[in-house]
Amino acid sequence: MSVDVITFGCRLNAFESEVIAREAERAGLSDTVVINSCAVTSEAVAQARQSIRRLKRARPGLRIVVTGCAAQTQPEMFAAMAEVDRVIGNDDKMRSETWRGARAAFDARLGIATSEKIAVADIMAVKAMAPHLLDGFKAGLPRVFVQVQNGCDHRCTFCIIPYGRGNSRSVPMGAVVNQVRALVERGGHAEIVLTGVDLTSYGGDLPGAPKLGQLTRQILRHVPELKRLRISSIDSIEVDRDLLDIIANDERLMPHLHLSLQSGDDLILKRMKRRHSRQDAVAFCAEVRRLRPDITLGADIIAGFPTETEDMFLRSLDLVQACGLTFLHVFPYSARPGTPAARMPQVAGEAIKSRARRLRAAGEAALRKRLAAEVGSMRHVLIESATQGRTEHFLPVAIAGETPGVVMPLAISGHDGARLTV
Repeated sequence: MSVDVITFGCRLNAFESEVIAREAERAGLSDTVVINSCAVTSEAVAQARQSIRRLKRARPGLRIVVTGCAAQTQPEMFAAMAEVDRVIGNDDKMRSETWRGARAAFDARLGIATSEKIAVADIMAVKAMAPHLLDGFKAGLPRVFVQVQNGCDHRCTFCIIPYGRGNSRSVPMGAVVNQVRALVERGGHAEIVLTGVDLTSYGGDLPGAPKLGQLTRQILRHVPELKRLRISSIDSIEVDRDLLDIIANDERLMPHLHLSLQSGDDLILKRMKRRHSRQDAVAFCAEVRRLRPDITLGADIIAGFPTETEDMFLRSLDLVQACGLTFLHVFPYSARPGTPAARMPQVAGEAIKSRARRLRAAGEAALRKRLAAEVGSMRHVLIESATQGRTEHFLPVAIAGETPGVVMPLAISGHDGARLTV
């Protein structure tokens, strides 16, 4: 065994795990597992800790390195774990010299004391973002991610992520286009997903302050052989006119958006320090549906934010219909130490769980409704595995025996409540 990377959390972590694996193996590490952690909820942190303990019990001689957002925000906690050999910060994990240093420390049998385990720099001091051009993901992977942005300049009251990722910084457009072209030409990947922490803030730190729409247009123009382009979670209030035009007019940009909405109640949105209102969200969804009537929309919604009453929650629940959402990513509120929301009056744990269940049930019903509406249609399905593919709208399709990485026209004959069938 050389290096395995276990990824928790977001799509950006998935991309960064590829960089980590490459750099750690180039540094000559062996018998090592890297935990690329997430800090968005306390449950995510607990899952990382459980995974570390489970790995060490199964293989006592294994070296365990912890990185990611939880490592950046709580390095001492991970360093205090006897199972952990090294804690590496979020910016540091993307640097080849960090992994060479880890190899040297392991070879010299250093890193035993807690203080010697930590290699975590001040993430707020990071002002620029170098493109991390991969030689390529595993050839033939149906869908791969390209990091175009990192960090966040906003300070939502519930969110710890800016302290794990730093302030917003962007990869120059030319470097992104080169990365996409290289992935398509060398790896044959049918679908590219642009990812970042606050994706719609892309370009604010670059000369000329280009927007995400301009970047998307450049990719589609200069990589004509790219079959499908997706963008990951966006903040609807930041979407620019260029991006809306592309949504309306370029079929290679897939008709699926995932929105960071968080709540459907205006007072809760203010207490979250969000920059949109309920009406802003509803109006945006109506506009993109006007531009591309078949589009599917997903959203992040938090259940049980501090001070949320039942009536406030019902306005979030109603957002599923008001915005025409198909996919819901439900977060039961989790107080993160050091955030303003953690100091607000908290909702009872059972109420949070109940509201999360009701939101998930509404999401499941919305998905079933959309699946039923697809029956009888012809869709171009990206084959992800021998048993599943995804339509242009990111709807899952149950298949059997097809070749992963191929885009196939398939007639939709039914659904099983969770996936389309052919």
